[in-house]
Amino acid sequence: MTIRIAFIRHGETDWNLTGKVQGHTDVPLGASGIEDVKSWVVPDEFAGYAWLASPLSRALETARLLNGDTPTDLRLKEMDWGEWEGRTIPDLRDELGPLMAAWEAKGLDFKAPTGESPRDVQIRMAPLLAEIAAAGRDTIAVSHRGVIRAIYAAAVGWDMSNKAPDKILDGCMHLFSLADDGAPSIDRLNIPLKTPVALDPA
Repeated sequence: MTIRIAFIRHGETDWNLTGKVQGHTDVPLGASGIEDVKSWVVPDEFAGYAWLASPLSRALETARLLNGDTPTDLRLKEMDWGEWEGRTIPDLRDELGPLMAAWEAKGLDFKAPTGESPRDVQIRMAPLLAEIAAAGRDTIAVSHRGVIRAIYAAAVGWDMSNKAPDKILDGCMHLFSLADDGAPSIDRLNIPLKTPVALDPA
């Protein structure tokens, strides 16, 4: 039996609006993010899935708006950006110049000082995916962009040193199938959470 996990990125925060790196900083949903998440509709095909959420408030608030009370798992937290949390990537590039470019070229092994790399996130997530596969329970996980990108990279063998083969959109679900050991493969990406607006035929 194929077990699946569907990832949803949290709604928008005020730091998202200003381009600040959040990482483990516990930034709540902004007013616009709350209203946006309230408009999301999880497709009927996912009825009966178990739910999990990152304990960071922006993800947990998103999960509660969609599902009510939702258990959390620390392994779903965003990638830790260490000393760079609260900064913007353009500012870091301006400040660090070639050093920042060299760091970013490391792809899966890129990490901020005192932070985590995407590879670290993959290692942290692997036991959780294996547990979900072993439990035989399809699951929806409300998490973060860095986590979803790390799982996507594992699924397609992307080393993150160049542009991703696929665009991973916000406000969508991203569905992965899990092997018996929890190894992910892509089922479908960018499943819309908003109900399309019917056009007036008049």
